[in-house]
Amino acid sequence: MSALTGSSPQTHDIAVKELIKPDIQRIEEVMLRDLDELSGHLDDLLMEVLRYGLLNGGKRLRPLLTILAARLCCGCENLDIYRLALAFEYLHVATLFHDDVIDNADTRRGRPAVNRAYGTVAAILAGDFLHARSMAIIGERAGIEALKIFCRATSGMVDGEFLQLRNAANYDQSEKGYFAAITGKTALLIAATTEIGALAGGADDEKRRALRIYGSNLGCAFQITDDLLDYLGDQNITGKPTGNDLAEGKMTLPLILAVNRADKKDREYLLRILKQDELRRSCFDEVKEIIAKYSGFSDTKRKAEELIAEAGAQLAVFSQPAQEKDRSLLGSLAQYVLGRNK
Repeated sequence: MSALTGSSPQTHDIAVKELIKPDIQRIEEVMLRDLDELSGHLDDLLMEVLRYGLLNGGKRLRPLLTILAARLCCGCENLDIYRLALAFEYLHVATLFHDDVIDNADTRRGRPAVNRAYGTVAAILAGDFLHARSMAIIGERAGIEALKIFCRATSGMVDGEFLQLRNAANYDQSEKGYFAAITGKTALLIAATTEIGALAGGADDEKRRALRIYGSNLGCAFQITDDLLDYLGDQNITGKPTGNDLAEGKMTLPLILAVNRADKKDREYLLRILKQDELRRSCFDEVKEIIAKYSGFSDTKRKAEELIAEAGAQLAVFSQPAQEKDRSLLGSLAQYVLGRNK
């Protein structure tokens, strides 16, 4: 159980940020060192794009999870773990570069997206470089077994995106189909961060499995929270406008629940909106009202809470007193993901 259980959400978030601050600073330092080492061997424009994309904020959640999982299993501080963890930040940012190209995005984290600042070709190539760099780091620092886990996750991400693409015009999508897509596009990678961290920390099969399940559930809850924020978030906090998923016709869980539960009149109204680009952009508030009417938001939130509770339960196998600090941090991070507002 988290040491911060019982605190208010705002107090909890502030406390978590303070607890993880030393690790985040170390991640930043190691990443800057890695970029400095690369700068003598790479094109100047490529380095400029990498620094622009990598050093523009970000929670560093994925490398942090690798570090905490490894430390929980081995009980020691090891700079090599921080170098290994960079692979997950690099891969994550690579996907952001490519996603922004696919979505024709204008901004990312409050400033022009890489494709706007440097062009589409530069964004794609820089993303390709970061993907290759992340694989090299995993192979060099964690070995072939970790590389297999990593590649399975990256393959799953692409497959999940294709599944979501295929489901885009399927307005009768089931919850099962939704979870299949987000498991591929989000949860497999988060599960890989914690399982590879466990592997690097010398964990046995039971502990590796526990941390893999923890990561998978955390990833699903993270994506569900993203989907909720696209309807309910404050764009002044999130840094991006609400309604993007609806405008693109994405069937996320709140909307899936509403479509499946709505009476004939509301269902027909929703389907009419979903089938027309212009209506999807202009009827956001009406769709929100219908989703709320059929408990789409509250039940989506409840599902995320269930996933986080199950993730926390996996940490029970780490029962030694020396593991308490990092076990508590992982529990607190799960709650932080559940309550985040951006």
